[in-house]
Amino acid sequence: MLGNVIDLINAYKRYDPAAKSRMEVLFLYAGPKAIALHRVAHFFYRANLFFLARLVGECSRLLTGIEIHPGATIGRRLVIDHGVGVVIGETAVVGDDCIIFHGTTLGGVKFDPVKRHPTVGNRVLIGAGAKVLGPITLGDDSRIGANVVIMEDVPPGGRVSVAAPQISVRKPNPT
Repeated sequence: MLGNVIDLINAYKRYDPAAKSRMEVLFLYAGPKAIALHRVAHFFYRANLFFLARLVGECSRLLTGIEIHPGATIGRRLVIDHGVGVVIGETAVVGDDCIIFHGTTLGGVKFDPVKRHPTVGNRVLIGAGAKVLGPITLGDDSRIGANVVIMEDVPPGGRVSVAAPQISVRKPNPT
């Protein structure tokens, strides 16, 4: 378990040039705290201690601003950058070495007790504000742009983005 924590801290340090030390990442970054608390909540969830699992999950959300349902399956070295507003639903699966930016939702579109959240492959990057909805799959090494809404599978290595709208700047009338 200590090895997993060290791997996670090293992943953040490699990814984020603003991280000055491993101690800074461990104590001051929200993502590692949310992931560590999720591991505890997930343990209770798998032991059918649902109330205790949700209690740990709620404490984690209040502490970090990141909401990971205790039923979600999270791989190794997940980097949640900035983190506030990230929501990962109950039946979501996130692979290894992924990066998720703030405001991202891995959500469902049904209320039935079935697989209703996305499966994210390995080494996937999901941009800020992206909404990935339904029981879809983001293939390994795919890249999802900021503020994109995705409701269909993305193949391995796929890229999904939205072009920025044209913005014209007008000079004020000199009157």
